[in-house]
Amino acid sequence: MTAQERPPTTTDAGVPVAGDEHSLSVGPDGPLLLQDHYLIEQMANFNRERIPERQPHAKGGGAFGRFTTTQDVSAFTRAGVFAPGRETEVLIRFSTVAGERGSPDTWRDPRGFAVKFYTDEGNLDIVGNNTPVFFIRDPMKFQHFIRSQKRRAANNLRDHDMQWDFWTLSPESAHQVTWLMGDRGIPRSWRHMNGYGSHTYMWINADKERFWVKYHFKTDQGIECFTQDEGDQMAAIDTDYHQRDLFEHIEAGEFPSWTLHVQIMPFEDAKTYRYNPFDLTKVWPHADYPLREVGRLTLDRNVTDYHTEMEQAAFEPNNIVAGTGLSPDRMLLARGFSYADAHRARLGVNYRQIPVNSPKAPVHSYSKDGAMRVRNVTDPVYAPNSYGGPRAQPGLTDDGGTWHADGEMVRTAYTLRRDDDDWSQAGTMVREVLDDAARDRLVTNIVGHLLNGVSEPVLLRAFDYWRHVDKDLGDKIEAGVRAKQGEKDPKATAQSNPARSSAQHKA
Repeated sequence: MTAQERPPTTTDAGVPVAGDEHSLSVGPDGPLLLQDHYLIEQMANFNRERIPERQPHAKGGGAFGRFTTTQDVSAFTRAGVFAPGRETEVLIRFSTVAGERGSPDTWRDPRGFAVKFYTDEGNLDIVGNNTPVFFIRDPMKFQHFIRSQKRRAANNLRDHDMQWDFWTLSPESAHQVTWLMGDRGIPRSWRHMNGYGSHTYMWINADKERFWVKYHFKTDQGIECFTQDEGDQMAAIDTDYHQRDLFEHIEAGEFPSWTLHVQIMPFEDAKTYRYNPFDLTKVWPHADYPLREVGRLTLDRNVTDYHTEMEQAAFEPNNIVAGTGLSPDRMLLARGFSYADAHRARLGVNYRQIPVNSPKAPVHSYSKDGAMRVRNVTDPVYAPNSYGGPRAQPGLTDDGGTWHADGEMVRTAYTLRRDDDDWSQAGTMVREVLDDAARDRLVTNIVGHLLNGVSEPVLLRAFDYWRHVDKDLGDKIEAGVRAKQGEKDPKATAQSNPARSSAQHKA
């Protein structure tokens, strides 16, 4: 492109500017002038470039693509997005949970897996992780959990003692911590991991029959993971490895895909099922509720502006369409409020008008004014009214799903079912899902994590925690920790005090 063919630099108002390199001054050597509005615009915009990062899930990336329904699930849901043959534009954001925006992609951490379907009936968001369970089952503990995985107040350092202190005092975390400390705690890439809605959701069919459902996005590339050593090496080599991997494969036309499966539970089964089906720390065994294929999700378009299309992307479980709904899952119901509230705080009350968040379906709401309002409103701006404003039509929605609940107002745990406990599913995973090599790696990963600054009282609780999962596993973890407690890493010692190391070498 020649200089004549290049477009002119302009201000944000579209006015051409006189120069890209030099400020307006009084003579070549004189002071700058306040009327240099382009310089002021450049400096002021720079000072305001950063919006607050997400509290959890700050580091992440993703891409656009499409979802195609390949199987007929109309017996279970009337949602148009899941009608046979329907193709829907989607956006996915992958993320880590605990790290900040600049943290390495390959730290041991759960990965967020958030999908936005731009359906004809409004946006549908499925906001989950790469694990089918979570650390806690009550939202009262969520803020405390996240803080325990972040940084200490005193020294601003990540702290394993703080993490294990919370986990060992929260036995419901055992299932998720077993996932986290196993091979899948460090995916080789975003392309090589599954995604799960994790929560239990509702589906409603055209006859108003209700079903409980869990979403499973199975990677078509196959599951691949890094060992702890490989993850550590990659963190040093390329902190943005996962983001780079996804971008470059899509750029090369190698489009990653996932096949969506669901587990479906008849509505009445939930009342007597042996586990509480709304407990986020539990899975539904596939022998009881097998996977059913729904369709395929393919990513084929990279973002063109990371800030506008990814950093400002806002996913929220309360984005539900007709034929879908929420469930009595306490964590899901709380997220229905907290995610939208986080977006209002981070992006502004009109965050849904940002293009990446705008639905493809027409918007006829009574929202009005507020910061960054760009969509025009028309009178009347209130309801009910007699001047032709939009009117609610209940037949177009299932109002988030319907289920009955009653009882006294209490602060208590879920009612225990026949097979409900905090340890058995984690123990089954260790004994029946993992092979010998995977169990050995699990022990190694846990031992290495516990050796990193965990205090003796918390260590004792951690050994007991793992014995509750599996006695042999707990015994091996304690033996491994005790055997290595006195060891020093000679490389780390030399690197942390090169002067003393050099002196010792000369001696």
